[in-house]
Amino acid sequence: MRVGCVEAGCDEAGRGCLAGPVFAAAVVLPPDFSCDELNDSKQLTEKRRDELRLVIEKNAVSYAVASCSPEEIDEMNILWASVEAMHRALRKLSLPPAHILVDGNRFRPFGSIPYTCVVKGDAQFQSIAAASVLAKTCRDEYMRELHQQYPCYDWACNKGYPTAKHRQAIREQGITPLHRKSFQLFERQLMLDF
Repeated sequence: MRVGCVEAGCDEAGRGCLAGPVFAAAVVLPPDFSCDELNDSKQLTEKRRDELRLVIEKNAVSYAVASCSPEEIDEMNILWASVEAMHRALRKLSLPPAHILVDGNRFRPFGSIPYTCVVKGDAQFQSIAAASVLAKTCRDEYMRELHQQYPCYDWACNKGYPTAKHRQAIREQGITPLHRKSFQLFERQLMLDF
């Protein structure tokens, strides 16, 4: 964190999923915050992510989580829906940041607040890593709830990602209103010439 600068880290979860919303989080950590285990949420076990979520929520100066629906993803594409979810999270912060750190290489200006895009930023900045953990744990929790409505797609386990079981359920049951229609939902059949 820059000295004397309120800096918010932003990251998303669920970009590569076939179903469900994309989630994003914005986190402002105290200047003296340090947690060696805080890293890219995808590198952590689910249990450790859940434990770190409690640490982040307890210690953050401000944090917020927001999402964009499958319909919004289909309308604006997954990249810009992810950015819009980050904007929504930033708007919900109780403490407006003076600078924004974004995981990745694309963003749209958020008002007049300067921002920096950092590829693999969750491995370099704890505020981005914290946002990664919050976005991932909140989205996973939401997908487990959706699993109760649509158990055959196995969302409690795959969280909407394109696993073999999820693909098989799409082939057998069709799609739900929660599937992203702009994504390749059905596997391409190999055509062989004889």
